[in-house]
Amino acid sequence: MTAHPTASASVSNASSALADTTDPRLQALHHWLSSVSGAFSLDMTNWAPASADASFRRYFRIGSHDPAHPSLIVMDAPPPQEDCRPFVHIAGLLAEAGLQAPKVLAEDLAQGFLLLTDLGRETYLDVLNEDNARPLMRAALDALIVWQKSSRPEVLPAYDTALLQRELDLFPDWYVGKHLKVALSDTQRATLDRINQLLIESALAQPKVFVHRDYMPRNLMPGLPGTTGPGILDFQDAVYGPLTYDVISLMRDAFLSWDEEHQLDWLAYYWERARKAGLPVDADFGEFYRQAEWMGLQRHLKVLGIFARINYRDGKPRYLADTPRFIDYARKVADRYAPLRPLAKLLDELTGQQVDVGYTF
Repeated sequence: MTAHPTASASVSNASSALADTTDPRLQALHHWLSSVSGAFSLDMTNWAPASADASFRRYFRIGSHDPAHPSLIVMDAPPPQEDCRPFVHIAGLLAEAGLQAPKVLAEDLAQGFLLLTDLGRETYLDVLNEDNARPLMRAALDALIVWQKSSRPEVLPAYDTALLQRELDLFPDWYVGKHLKVALSDTQRATLDRINQLLIESALAQPKVFVHRDYMPRNLMPGLPGTTGPGILDFQDAVYGPLTYDVISLMRDAFLSWDEEHQLDWLAYYWERARKAGLPVDADFGEFYRQAEWMGLQRHLKVLGIFARINYRDGKPRYLADTPRFIDYARKVADRYAPLRPLAKLLDELTGQQVDVGYTF
Protein backbone atom coordinates (compact mmCIF):
# COMPACT_ATOMS: atom_id res chain seq x y z
CA MET A 1 0.00 0.00 0.00
CA THR A 2 1.50 3.28 -1.02
CA ALA A 3 1.02 6.93 -0.35
CA HIS A 4 1.72 9.10 -3.34
CA PRO A 5 3.09 12.51 -4.22
CA THR A 6 1.48 15.27 -2.16
CA ALA A 7 2.61 18.64 -0.88
CA SER A 8 5.44 18.20 1.58
CA ALA A 9 8.54 19.80 3.02
CA SER A 10 10.04 23.19 2.27
CA VAL A 11 12.45 23.33 -0.64
CA SER A 12 14.82 25.75 1.09
CA ASN A 13 18.36 24.35 1.00
CA ALA A 14 16.91 21.13 -0.41
CA SER A 15 19.20 20.98 -3.41
CA SER A 16 22.35 21.41 -1.37
CA ALA A 17 21.09 18.79 1.07
CA LEU A 18 20.59 16.42 -1.85
CA ALA A 19 24.00 17.14 -3.32
CA ASP A 20 25.78 16.86 0.06
CA THR A 21 23.89 13.85 1.42
CA THR A 22 25.75 10.79 2.66
CA ASP A 23 22.85 8.59 1.50
CA PRO A 24 24.35 6.65 -1.43
CA ARG A 25 20.94 6.31 -3.10
CA LEU A 26 20.39 10.06 -3.04
CA GLN A 27 23.92 10.70 -4.23
CA ALA A 28 23.30 8.41 -7.21
CA LEU A 29 19.90 10.02 -7.81
CA HIS A 30 21.43 13.51 -7.79
CA HIS A 31 24.07 12.41 -10.29
CA TRP A 32 21.44 10.90 -12.59
CA LEU A 33 19.19 13.94 -12.41
CA SER A 34 22.14 16.16 -13.24
CA SER A 35 22.75 14.07 -16.34
CA VAL A 36 19.18 14.56 -17.61
CA SER A 37 18.62 18.06 -16.23
CA GLY A 38 19.25 19.89 -19.49
CA ALA A 39 16.80 17.80 -21.49
CA PHE A 40 13.95 18.63 -19.08
CA SER A 41 14.97 22.11 -17.89
CA LEU A 42 15.18 20.88 -14.31
CA ASP A 43 15.54 23.42 -11.54
CA MET A 44 17.97 21.62 -9.27
CA THR A 45 17.47 24.29 -6.58
CA ASN A 46 13.77 23.46 -6.26
CA TRP A 47 13.54 20.05 -4.66
CA ALA A 48 11.44 18.46 -1.90
CA PRO A 49 10.23 15.09 -0.64
CA ALA A 50 6.81 14.38 -2.07
CA SER A 51 5.45 11.34 -0.24
CA ALA A 52 5.41 9.08 2.76
CA ASP A 53 5.59 5.57 1.39
CA ALA A 54 4.73 2.17 2.81
CA SER A 55 7.09 0.42 0.38
CA PHE A 56 10.77 0.98 -0.29
CA ARG A 57 9.94 3.55 -2.97
CA ARG A 58 10.50 7.25 -2.37
CA TYR A 59 9.06 10.15 -4.34
CA PHE A 60 10.40 13.67 -4.74
CA ARG A 61 9.05 16.76 -6.47
CA ILE A 62 11.54 18.78 -8.51
CA GLY A 63 11.01 22.10 -10.25
CA SER A 64 11.35 22.67 -13.98
CA HIS A 65 11.81 25.79 -16.08
CA ASP A 66 9.50 24.28 -18.71
CA PRO A 67 6.20 26.22 -18.38
CA ALA A 68 4.27 23.18 -19.58
CA HIS A 69 5.62 21.15 -16.64
CA PRO A 70 6.63 23.51 -13.81
CA SER A 71 7.22 20.53 -11.55
CA LEU A 72 8.04 16.87 -12.09
CA ILE A 73 8.11 13.78 -9.90
CA VAL A 74 11.19 11.66 -9.28
CA MET A 75 10.78 8.03 -8.21
CA ASP A 76 13.54 6.27 -6.30
CA ALA A 77 12.81 2.53 -6.33
CA PRO A 78 15.89 0.72 -5.03
CA PRO A 79 16.70 -2.67 -6.56
CA PRO A 80 16.38 -5.46 -5.59
CA GLN A 81 13.44 -4.52 -3.34
CA GLU A 82 11.65 -2.68 -6.15
CA ASP A 83 11.46 -3.04 -9.93
CA CYS A 84 10.55 -0.04 -12.11
CA ARG A 85 9.75 -2.09 -15.20
CA PRO A 86 6.14 -2.96 -14.25
CA PHE A 87 5.48 0.73 -13.52
CA VAL A 88 6.76 1.75 -16.96
CA HIS A 89 4.78 -1.03 -18.67
CA ILE A 90 1.49 -0.29 -16.90
CA ALA A 91 1.85 3.47 -17.32
CA GLY A 92 1.89 2.73 -21.04
CA LEU A 93 -1.23 0.57 -20.80
CA LEU A 94 -3.11 3.30 -18.96
CA ALA A 95 -2.05 5.88 -21.53
CA GLU A 96 -3.14 3.57 -24.37
CA ALA A 97 -6.56 3.32 -22.72
CA GLY A 98 -6.81 7.12 -22.66
CA LEU A 99 -6.52 7.44 -18.89
CA GLN A 100 -4.49 9.89 -16.85
CA ALA A 101 -1.34 8.41 -15.38
CA PRO A 102 2.15 9.80 -14.82
CA LYS A 103 4.11 9.80 -18.06
CA VAL A 104 7.62 8.38 -17.89
CA LEU A 105 9.96 11.09 -19.20
CA ALA A 106 13.30 9.50 -18.37
CA GLU A 107 14.37 6.22 -16.80
CA ASP A 108 17.35 4.38 -15.40
CA LEU A 109 15.92 0.94 -14.75
CA ALA A 110 19.20 -0.53 -13.55
CA GLN A 111 19.43 2.01 -10.73
CA GLY A 112 15.69 2.25 -10.16
CA PHE A 113 15.15 5.91 -11.06
CA LEU A 114 12.24 7.42 -13.00
CA LEU A 115 11.39 11.00 -13.93
CA LEU A 116 7.62 11.44 -14.25
CA THR A 117 5.04 14.08 -15.05
CA ASP A 118 3.39 15.58 -11.98
CA LEU A 119 -0.38 15.11 -11.73
CA GLY A 120 -0.75 17.56 -8.87
CA ARG A 121 -0.55 17.81 -5.10
CA GLU A 122 -4.00 16.67 -4.00
CA THR A 123 -5.44 13.17 -4.00
CA TYR A 124 -9.06 12.16 -3.64
CA LEU A 125 -8.31 11.51 0.01
CA ASP A 126 -7.39 15.18 0.45
CA VAL A 127 -10.51 16.62 -1.16
CA LEU A 128 -13.40 14.14 -0.78
CA ASN A 129 -16.37 15.44 1.20
CA GLU A 130 -20.11 14.95 1.32
CA ASP A 131 -20.68 17.55 -1.40
CA ASN A 132 -18.27 16.23 -4.01
CA ALA A 133 -18.15 12.51 -3.19
CA ARG A 134 -20.79 11.46 -5.71
CA PRO A 135 -19.25 13.09 -8.81
CA LEU A 136 -15.69 12.20 -7.83
CA MET A 137 -16.51 8.57 -7.11
CA ARG A 138 -18.55 8.26 -10.30
CA ALA A 139 -15.62 9.68 -12.25
CA ALA A 140 -13.39 7.06 -10.62
CA LEU A 141 -15.84 4.30 -11.54
CA ASP A 142 -16.09 5.55 -15.13
CA ALA A 143 -12.29 5.50 -15.39
CA LEU A 144 -12.22 2.00 -13.90
CA ILE A 145 -14.62 0.77 -16.58
CA VAL A 146 -12.37 2.24 -19.29
CA TRP A 147 -9.38 0.47 -17.72
CA GLN A 148 -11.25 -2.83 -17.54
CA LYS A 149 -12.52 -2.50 -21.11
CA SER A 150 -8.91 -2.27 -22.30
CA SER A 151 -8.10 -5.65 -20.70
CA ARG A 152 -6.58 -8.51 -22.62
CA PRO A 153 -4.99 -11.75 -21.43
CA GLU A 154 -1.28 -12.46 -21.14
CA VAL A 155 -0.35 -8.79 -20.79
CA LEU A 156 -0.21 -8.60 -16.98
CA PRO A 157 0.66 -11.29 -14.42
CA ALA A 158 -2.21 -13.61 -13.52
CA TYR A 159 -3.99 -13.13 -10.20
CA ASP A 160 -3.88 -16.88 -9.71
CA THR A 161 -4.35 -19.34 -6.86
CA ALA A 162 -0.75 -19.02 -5.69
CA LEU A 163 -0.89 -15.22 -5.45
CA LEU A 164 -4.29 -15.19 -3.76
CA GLN A 165 -3.05 -17.73 -1.22
CA ARG A 166 0.20 -15.86 -0.53
CA GLU A 167 -1.83 -12.76 0.20
CA LEU A 168 -4.20 -14.61 2.52
CA ASP A 169 -1.25 -16.14 4.39
CA LEU A 170 -0.22 -12.64 5.48
CA PHE A 171 -3.16 -12.54 7.91
CA PRO A 172 -2.20 -15.52 10.13
CA ASP A 173 1.53 -14.95 9.76
CA TRP A 174 1.71 -11.23 10.48
CA TYR A 175 -1.55 -9.97 11.97
CA VAL A 176 -2.43 -12.97 14.13
CA GLY A 177 1.04 -14.29 14.85
CA LYS A 178 3.18 -11.14 15.03
CA HIS A 179 0.62 -8.50 16.05
CA LEU A 180 -1.87 -10.37 18.22
CA LYS A 181 0.83 -12.84 19.33
CA VAL A 182 -1.66 -15.69 19.02
CA ALA A 183 -0.87 -19.20 17.81
CA LEU A 184 -3.92 -20.56 15.99
CA SER A 185 -5.18 -23.90 17.25
CA ASP A 186 -5.56 -26.77 14.77
CA THR A 187 -9.31 -26.12 14.72
CA GLN A 188 -8.87 -22.40 14.09
CA ARG A 189 -6.30 -23.06 11.37
CA ALA A 190 -8.66 -25.51 9.67
CA THR A 191 -11.47 -22.93 9.81
CA LEU A 192 -9.27 -20.30 8.22
CA ASP A 193 -8.10 -22.73 5.54
CA ARG A 194 -11.72 -23.53 4.59
CA ILE A 195 -12.64 -19.85 4.39
CA ASN A 196 -9.55 -19.12 2.31
CA GLN A 197 -10.51 -21.86 -0.13
CA LEU A 198 -14.01 -20.41 -0.52
CA LEU A 199 -12.61 -16.94 -1.15
CA ILE A 200 -10.08 -18.19 -3.69
CA GLU A 201 -12.68 -20.25 -5.55
CA SER A 202 -15.03 -17.25 -5.68
CA ALA A 203 -12.27 -14.97 -6.97
CA LEU A 204 -11.12 -17.40 -9.66
CA ALA A 205 -14.71 -17.96 -10.86
CA GLN A 206 -15.11 -14.28 -11.76
CA PRO A 207 -14.50 -12.85 -15.25
CA LYS A 208 -10.94 -11.56 -15.61
CA VAL A 209 -9.90 -7.99 -16.33
CA PHE A 210 -6.96 -5.69 -15.66
CA VAL A 211 -6.80 -5.18 -11.86
CA HIS A 212 -5.06 -2.12 -10.42
CA ARG A 213 -4.90 -3.73 -6.93
CA ASP A 214 -4.85 -0.45 -4.99
CA TYR A 215 -7.69 1.48 -6.62
CA MET A 216 -8.56 3.74 -3.70
CA PRO A 217 -8.87 7.47 -2.96
CA ARG A 218 -5.27 7.82 -1.85
CA ASN A 219 -4.14 6.68 -5.30
CA LEU A 220 -6.54 8.83 -7.33
CA MET A 221 -6.18 12.51 -8.08
CA PRO A 222 -8.91 14.97 -9.09
CA GLY A 223 -6.97 15.76 -12.26
CA LEU A 224 -5.26 18.81 -13.67
CA PRO A 225 -7.07 21.70 -15.36
CA GLY A 226 -8.05 20.81 -18.90
CA THR A 227 -8.10 17.07 -18.24
CA THR A 228 -10.98 14.65 -17.78
CA GLY A 229 -11.18 11.82 -15.30
CA PRO A 230 -8.98 11.18 -12.29
CA GLY A 231 -5.24 10.83 -12.30
CA ILE A 232 -4.27 7.26 -11.43
CA LEU A 233 -1.24 6.38 -9.29
CA ASP A 234 0.37 3.35 -7.62
CA PHE A 235 -0.45 0.92 -10.41
CA GLN A 236 2.83 -1.00 -10.57
CA ASP A 237 1.33 -4.12 -8.94
CA ALA A 238 -1.47 -4.48 -11.50
CA VAL A 239 -2.50 -8.00 -12.53
CA TYR A 240 -5.07 -9.81 -14.66
CA GLY A 241 -7.78 -11.11 -12.37
CA PRO A 242 -11.22 -10.83 -10.74
CA LEU A 243 -13.54 -8.16 -12.10
CA THR A 244 -14.84 -6.96 -8.72
CA TYR A 245 -11.48 -6.42 -7.02
CA ASP A 246 -10.94 -2.76 -7.87
CA VAL A 247 -14.52 -1.62 -7.45
CA ILE A 248 -14.78 -3.03 -3.93
CA SER A 249 -11.34 -1.61 -3.08
CA LEU A 250 -12.67 1.83 -3.95
CA MET A 251 -15.76 1.36 -1.78
CA ARG A 252 -13.99 -0.09 1.27
CA ASP A 253 -10.90 1.98 1.58
CA ALA A 254 -7.96 1.67 3.93
CA PHE A 255 -8.21 5.24 5.15
CA LEU A 256 -11.88 6.26 5.18
CA SER A 257 -15.24 4.54 5.47
CA TRP A 258 -18.55 5.06 3.67
CA ASP A 259 -21.98 4.10 4.92
CA GLU A 260 -23.75 1.29 3.11
CA GLU A 261 -26.16 3.67 1.39
CA HIS A 262 -23.26 5.33 -0.42
CA GLN A 263 -21.62 2.01 -1.20
CA LEU A 264 -24.78 0.51 -2.68
CA ASP A 265 -25.41 3.64 -4.75
CA TRP A 266 -21.92 3.55 -6.25
CA LEU A 267 -21.87 -0.20 -6.74
CA ALA A 268 -25.21 -0.01 -8.56
CA TYR A 269 -23.86 2.83 -10.71
CA TYR A 270 -20.80 0.78 -11.61
CA TRP A 271 -22.87 -2.37 -12.30
CA GLU A 272 -25.25 -0.55 -14.63
CA ARG A 273 -22.48 1.31 -16.48
CA ALA A 274 -20.31 -1.79 -16.74
CA ARG A 275 -23.16 -3.79 -18.26
CA LYS A 276 -23.82 -1.06 -20.82
CA ALA A 277 -20.11 -1.01 -21.64
CA GLY A 278 -20.18 -4.75 -22.36
CA LEU A 279 -18.14 -5.86 -19.37
CA PRO A 280 -19.03 -9.38 -18.17
CA VAL A 281 -20.54 -8.40 -14.83
CA ASP A 282 -23.10 -10.85 -13.48
CA ALA A 283 -26.61 -10.12 -14.80
CA ASP A 284 -27.99 -10.45 -11.25
CA PHE A 285 -26.99 -7.52 -9.04
CA GLY A 286 -27.32 -9.64 -5.89
CA GLU A 287 -24.76 -12.14 -7.18
CA PHE A 288 -22.47 -9.35 -8.35
CA TYR A 289 -22.69 -7.83 -4.86
CA ARG A 290 -21.84 -11.17 -3.24
CA GLN A 291 -18.84 -11.58 -5.53
CA ALA A 292 -17.66 -8.10 -4.63
CA GLU A 293 -18.09 -8.66 -0.89
CA TRP A 294 -16.22 -11.97 -0.95
CA MET A 295 -13.47 -10.43 -3.04
CA GLY A 296 -13.31 -7.55 -0.58
CA LEU A 297 -12.98 -9.98 2.31
CA GLN A 298 -9.91 -11.53 0.69
CA ARG A 299 -8.44 -8.04 0.42
CA HIS A 300 -9.37 -7.13 4.00
CA LEU A 301 -7.50 -10.14 5.39
CA LYS A 302 -4.52 -9.42 3.16
CA VAL A 303 -4.35 -5.77 4.23
CA LEU A 304 -4.48 -6.67 7.91
CA GLY A 305 -1.40 -8.79 7.31
CA ILE A 306 0.32 -6.13 5.22
CA PHE A 307 -0.21 -3.37 7.77
CA ALA A 308 1.19 -5.60 10.53
CA ARG A 309 4.16 -6.55 8.33
CA ILE A 310 4.89 -2.89 7.56
CA ASN A 311 5.09 -2.25 11.29
CA TYR A 312 7.08 -5.24 12.48
CA ARG A 313 9.35 -5.77 9.48
CA ASP A 314 9.74 -2.26 8.10
CA GLY A 315 9.39 -0.13 11.22
CA LYS A 316 6.45 1.96 9.94
CA PRO A 317 3.82 1.82 12.71
CA ARG A 318 1.26 4.38 11.52
CA TYR A 319 -0.63 1.92 9.31
CA LEU A 320 -1.61 -0.19 12.30
CA ALA A 321 -4.04 2.55 13.34
CA ASP A 322 -6.26 1.58 10.39
CA THR A 323 -6.46 -2.15 11.17
CA PRO A 324 -9.69 -1.81 13.21
CA ARG A 325 -11.39 -0.53 10.05
CA PHE A 326 -10.47 -3.74 8.24
CA ILE A 327 -11.48 -5.96 11.13
CA ASP A 328 -14.86 -4.23 10.99
CA TYR A 329 -15.13 -4.73 7.22
CA ALA A 330 -14.17 -8.39 7.49
CA ARG A 331 -16.47 -9.28 10.36
CA LYS A 332 -19.50 -7.63 8.79
CA VAL A 333 -19.03 -9.49 5.51
CA ALA A 334 -18.28 -12.81 7.20
CA ASP A 335 -21.43 -12.61 9.33
CA ARG A 336 -23.67 -11.81 6.34
CA TYR A 337 -23.08 -15.10 4.51
CA ALA A 338 -23.66 -18.48 6.11
CA PRO A 339 -20.57 -20.16 4.57
CA LEU A 340 -18.37 -17.41 5.97
CA ARG A 341 -19.80 -17.20 9.49
CA PRO A 342 -17.10 -19.46 10.98
CA LEU A 343 -14.67 -16.66 10.12
CA ALA A 344 -16.81 -14.15 12.04
CA LYS A 345 -16.65 -16.47 15.05
CA LEU A 346 -12.89 -16.81 14.65
CA LEU A 347 -12.44 -13.05 14.49
CA ASP A 348 -14.55 -12.75 17.65
CA GLU A 349 -12.24 -15.21 19.36
CA LEU A 350 -9.15 -13.34 18.22
CA THR A 351 -10.32 -9.80 18.96
CA GLY A 352 -12.99 -10.27 21.63
CA GLN A 353 -15.37 -7.98 19.78
CA GLN A 354 -18.78 -8.15 18.17
CA VAL A 355 -20.45 -5.85 15.66
CA ASP A 356 -23.93 -5.04 14.43
CA VAL A 357 -24.07 -6.54 10.97
CA GLY A 358 -27.20 -5.08 9.42
CA TYR A 359 -28.85 -7.12 6.72
CA THR A 360 -27.67 -10.65 5.90
CA PHE A 361 -27.78 -13.01 2.94
